[in-house]
Amino acid sequence: MTPNKEKEILDRIKQKSILKQKVFTNTYNIFEDLKRLLAEMEINYNEQLKNDVFEAPFKYRKISDFQCELKVAGDILVFQMHSNIFEFDRDHGVWEISYVQNDKTATYSGIINIYNFLADSFKYNRVKDLGYLVGRVFINKDFHYFVEGKRQMGFLYNDFGNELINKEKLKLIIDTAIAYSLDFDLLVPPYDNMKIITVEQIEQKRKKAHIQTGKRL
Repeated sequence: MTPNKEKEILDRIKQKSILKQKVFTNTYNIFEDLKRLLAEMEINYNEQLKNDVFEAPFKYRKISDFQCELKVAGDILVFQMHSNIFEFDRDHGVWEISYVQNDKTATYSGIINIYNFLADSFKYNRVKDLGYLVGRVFINKDFHYFVEGKRQMGFLYNDFGNELINKEKLKLIIDTAIAYSLDFDLLVPPYDNMKIITVEQIEQKRKKAHIQTGKRL
């Protein structure tokens, strides 16, 4: 290998390492802001509802540095930051944005995923219950962001070249995810799917209440 090729390899490694570390640090700091905001929202919303409900419907819990959750009545929103940095595939619409066309490094992004589960799935250890990805937040080296998600989650935050992530934007994203999740209730499973059951299955249900359950978003 020639010295020039070695220098090219080393330079590319250094450039990418610095870039990815900056994106990771930005995403991690925003995720820390998100955790603090969820703790504040728990107190704020419960205070407003204390005269109207028997039990506080909001409960925040930190799971790890990269995961936390907010219980909202019968739902749980799980917020998970991926530890890796991602690049978009060439068919993604983000490549059409002038901001990206002028700076190819702008597409390297950290991801915060938002999942919706039933609270009872965790309470009764129903490990086969289903959760749904409500939305995911992409954050880059410049703190620019956009959201991919269902319905209003994806429509409100798609100006990647101009929007900067901050506490106010995080609050709007969280509130939108809560509202979207609360809009969907459990649907009765089809009768034909439930009409036959084995002894083994009913014994399992007696022990752990294992009935696979999930919303249809």
